[in-house]
Amino acid sequence: MTPPPNGADHGLSRVVRDTLPLALDVAVQVAALNGVCIRPIEVRRFDTHTGRTEPFDLPCGTTNEAKCPPCAQRNKQLRKAQCREGWHLEAEPVTEPHLATDDQKWLIEFRADVQARRDAAERDGQDTTDWDQAITGIDAEINAAGMRGNLTARTTARRSRSTRRRQDTPDLPRRARCNTTLGRTFTGPDGTVFRPSLFVTLTLPSYGKIRPGQGVPVDPAAYDYARAARDALHFSKLVDRFVQNLRRVAGYDVQYFATVEPQKRFAPHLHMAIRGTLPRAEIKQIAAATYHQVWWPPVDEVKFEGEHLPVWTERAESAEPYPDGQAGDYLDPATGELLPTWDQALDHLDADDQAEPLHVIRFGAQVDVQGLLAGSPDAHKRIGYLTKYLTKSLGDTLDLDQDADEEAAPTRAAINQARRDHAARLVEALRYEPCSPTCVNWLRYGIQPKGAKAGMVPGRCRGKAHKPEHLGYAGRRVLVSRKWSNKTLRDHKADRRAWVLDMLGLPDNDTTTDPHRYIWRPVTAKDPTRTPLPVRLLRGVANRQRTRARLDELRARADGRPLPDLSATSTLGVAA
Repeated sequence: MTPPPNGADHGLSRVVRDTLPLALDVAVQVAALNGVCIRPIEVRRFDTHTGRTEPFDLPCGTTNEAKCPPCAQRNKQLRKAQCREGWHLEAEPVTEPHLATDDQKWLIEFRADVQARRDAAERDGQDTTDWDQAITGIDAEINAAGMRGNLTARTTARRSRSTRRRQDTPDLPRRARCNTTLGRTFTGPDGTVFRPSLFVTLTLPSYGKIRPGQGVPVDPAAYDYARAARDALHFSKLVDRFVQNLRRVAGYDVQYFATVEPQKRFAPHLHMAIRGTLPRAEIKQIAAATYHQVWWPPVDEVKFEGEHLPVWTERAESAEPYPDGQAGDYLDPATGELLPTWDQALDHLDADDQAEPLHVIRFGAQVDVQGLLAGSPDAHKRIGYLTKYLTKSLGDTLDLDQDADEEAAPTRAAINQARRDHAARLVEALRYEPCSPTCVNWLRYGIQPKGAKAGMVPGRCRGKAHKPEHLGYAGRRVLVSRKWSNKTLRDHKADRRAWVLDMLGLPDNDTTTDPHRYIWRPVTAKDPTRTPLPVRLLRGVANRQRTRARLDELRARADGRPLPDLSATSTLGVAA
């Protein structure tokens, strides 16, 4: 039955009306098909020169496809461009900082004068509160003037441990240091110069036998979920150690673009594009010799659980603030004894010469190293492989790909259920595992977390690592070295924007010459003048179709082809 026009569905039966799609759902689908953000953020721009206020819809910018597919795909394409531009550079990226301006030099001189006056007041026993506030304001002005960092020295002592390598780990060779980020070149018999690069895949060790193609353990009772949970929690630190060792062995400032992706068994593993090349045997040797020791207090004894939990008590008021900044402490409910703070627990660990690290994480034996050349089909394919799962969380791939064979549906359903059960057991192993010094789970083992506060309950940590969609890995999904492409992600966005404006023949309204001209105000959900979501979606679709039609027209003119028929989008172009 064809629905009546103009939305007059009140004459239809309820069963028929329920089968009709919602207009808002269709608007969301159309927006997604046109690459428009489905969760736009409305802001208003006030022009201080003209007094006009204009509405703007900013994209949400999420990297998760489950929240907004267009924004996630847009970010994925930016990462692909970033990886492509920096992988096979033939010239050193320019990283020299700009020369200081006269205004910046004056600010530093003014800061030195205020610091001297503050130090003199402290020597004379005067109150330095006003001077400290002035210094804070000057430091903010220094950063606003275009200078990085700060002039405030470290006020807390830094803990350090012996850097002696473990006896069960082989030593690594070292090459003479070269001040370069480019790898070696090779000249062929015909004089052609090749500059190969590497694509490396690193995995974690085995925790138990896995069923091939399914990613679930053969015997869940024998699977080491505790070790898998701890390895996932500290995987980012292991990657940092690998990069350090890689640069020591290579002898040059190795640049890399890496992504952390989930395996079928839900363990994180690393794909890394490396500029330059090293022998495959050395890469495998570096991976075998890389480890990370977690020097945290032991968690082998559970002291508080169930209803027997530590009790929070406020500290007495003091003229001087407490060093750890806590407003209270946790007590043993049976004895009333104060639980050791995080710093006290680390002091006790440092004083014990026989102490062992809480956990030692290493890479597994599976290390894949491939050499690639710039512009080759394999290099392009590996870029797509690097960014394959960037729009998904580690826990989003619970179900296997759909199989066209209907007879295999019952088997596929059983495998998917086994994978969900496997993920649930891993999440349960992560429930009481401390994820950071501030994790509430330290109370379970008789230690106050760093920065403890009232209301903490073991097993209810809100950290990213404990969420099911992350499966223990709380680090960044994309790891890019500073000198990879000599551009930030914002620079790559600016390049794409400049290309579109150039194609459309529009000027780039750069406001950097007068940064105080425009005032941006967010529109809250309680604002009665807020534009409804359907209207914002329609506005975005109209703008996108107008831009696309204009680009198609310009391409056709450049190629000498007939101009496309714009009658279907002329109304949208005018309305936009």
